[in-house]
Amino acid sequence: MSAAAARVSHSAQAVRPFRKPPKIRKFLKRDENGLPVPHVRNLIVRDTHPCRLMDHYHTALQDNLMYMTYNHESGTPPSPRQIRLTYDPNDPYTKNRYNPPVGGSQAGKKPAPPTTSQNVVHLEKIVIHSMMKEALTNRSNLLGLIAAFRAMSGETESGGGRPSSSGVQIVKGKKNVGGWMRPGIPIGAKVELKGPKMYDFLNTLVEFVLPRIREFPGIVMPPASSTMKSPSGVAGVVSFGLPPEAMGYFPQIEVNLDSYPKSYGMHIHFVTNAVGLGAQNRARALVSGFQIPFARK
Repeated sequence: MSAAAARVSHSAQAVRPFRKPPKIRKFLKRDENGLPVPHVRNLIVRDTHPCRLMDHYHTALQDNLMYMTYNHESGTPPSPRQIRLTYDPNDPYTKNRYNPPVGGSQAGKKPAPPTTSQNVVHLEKIVIHSMMKEALTNRSNLLGLIAAFRAMSGETESGGGRPSSSGVQIVKGKKNVGGWMRPGIPIGAKVELKGPKMYDFLNTLVEFVLPRIREFPGIVMPPASSTMKSPSGVAGVVSFGLPPEAMGYFPQIEVNLDSYPKSYGMHIHFVTNAVGLGAQNRARALVSGFQIPFARK
């Protein structure tokens, strides 16, 4: 080797010094679902900004609802109804038999609890669910719906270190219906929103989705002649549906609409803490305070 070649090789070694190869980490542990468990544990994601709708409820809407739904009760409240069973529970021949109460449960006549500052009507959770008949033939058809619900809600199972977050859940059939649905067959998906995630979804629904739906009169209410003593009237749950084109109006879906095979319709349930007589009206007053319109035909 010549002296010039030796100098070149020596300078190349000086420019690129030898480095030890990085240590190969051990394989990540896997959970019961076969998914890798990261090394970082107990990671909790805190709120990064105040929730506008949550502050609106606690600063303005809560006091107004207390004033609007207050029911003054004078005197001693009536005693609860004595439930009489169809069969004698002490009879050994009917001990393990289905024993419904006489006259039904009469859930529609359940009185509302006394109005206090602690039980002002408020949102407990928002449930979004959708059914796909195509999933009966091939359960992989649910992948697009699950991905869309994850993008809309931002919820994953135990996401952000919150064990209460169940993420997107698969809905399965519970009984046979006409021979086309059987128990245990996946037929849809649902997601439950609580806390700031719930108010963020409500804010997106009110400001971006509902104003862009053509000919949306509002949530249709039953006729004025209908009774409010039905089980749905004392449940305190406001429900309505959205057409498939409404999913494309969510900013999380609209930014990448071509990634989803189709748009899906959905049902939205506002679950409140209102119970007893007049619970449906108190729940509607709460939902209307978040600028969701109602209409009566």
